[in-house]
Amino acid sequence: MTAEQQIQQVSEQLTRLEREIRKVYVGQDALVRSALTGLIAGGNLLIEGTPGLGKTLLVRLLSQALQLQFNRIQFTPDLMPADITGGQTLLRSPDGAVELRFRPGPIFANIVLADEINRGTPKTQSALLEAMAEAAVTLAGNRRPLPQPFFVIATQNPIEMEGTYPLPEAQLDRFLFKLNVAFPSIDELTRIGVETTRGPTRDLSAVLDGAGLRNIQRLAEKIIVEPGLARRAAALVLATHPDTADSPRLIQRFVRFGASPRAMQALLRAGRAAALMAGRPHLSDKDLRAVALPVLRHRVFTRFEAEMEDIAPDELVEAAVQSVGL
Repeated sequence: MTAEQQIQQVSEQLTRLEREIRKVYVGQDALVRSALTGLIAGGNLLIEGTPGLGKTLLVRLLSQALQLQFNRIQFTPDLMPADITGGQTLLRSPDGAVELRFRPGPIFANIVLADEINRGTPKTQSALLEAMAEAAVTLAGNRRPLPQPFFVIATQNPIEMEGTYPLPEAQLDRFLFKLNVAFPSIDELTRIGVETTRGPTRDLSAVLDGAGLRNIQRLAEKIIVEPGLARRAAALVLATHPDTADSPRLIQRFVRFGASPRAMQALLRAGRAAALMAGRPHLSDKDLRAVALPVLRHRVFTRFEAEMEDIAPDELVEAAVQSVGL
């Protein structure tokens, strides 16, 4: 089988996976596709939306359709780092001897849902940093690898700020995508009401497993990136920096810090995944354009003036995208 045939076969398999999830998850087609793109790229996801929009349901459906182990952590102000990572526990053996053993926490799963992550204290949020960057946890001097594939998918509510702790820049940068969940249209809202109130939710058929997903991730890494397109992605990252000479005027006026080099990696990883889902063996402008907003919207840190004039990060990213001709 040629590489092109293999890519086409995988693209069809991913289309079936997307279709299977949509049997239960009504509407939000762009969100479903973006979430799948992020998982194929091997990245962590931050999903932001008001309560009741199905953020947790989407994560659970992804784990079912991919046959991945799923753990949910409800973040609260009294949650401690050991509640996430686990720790040493004294256990008594049958002969009466007492020994210290490691008790794994819920972080030891393939998909970890960090629900309402901004309700955890900074100390607790920091327990995820190593896991998100290196897929490992270091405890008591021992480094323990996490199951593969491994993803942290976090949710947060954008309108309820009381009792929350904004995510630090270092943690935001570890999320490949930030996905905003829009309120459903009247047609979608009608379908939700009709299809979700007439009996138990149907079970999904598994389309892939962890090993299959890992193979797809490796195939995505082989998608061809032409040097000129890689340079355009780099220009896009630089265009988010206010001190770059040819960055857009909006960026220079309203941005405090631009995207990090990790954003360049994210653009190419996510762009390759988008190309694979479309059945293309090479990265295109269209793929970069499709992933630019979710990759960059949480990596552009605005000045106070942006909030005063109601300038959203998406508007700033769009200005950067247009400035490089994507």
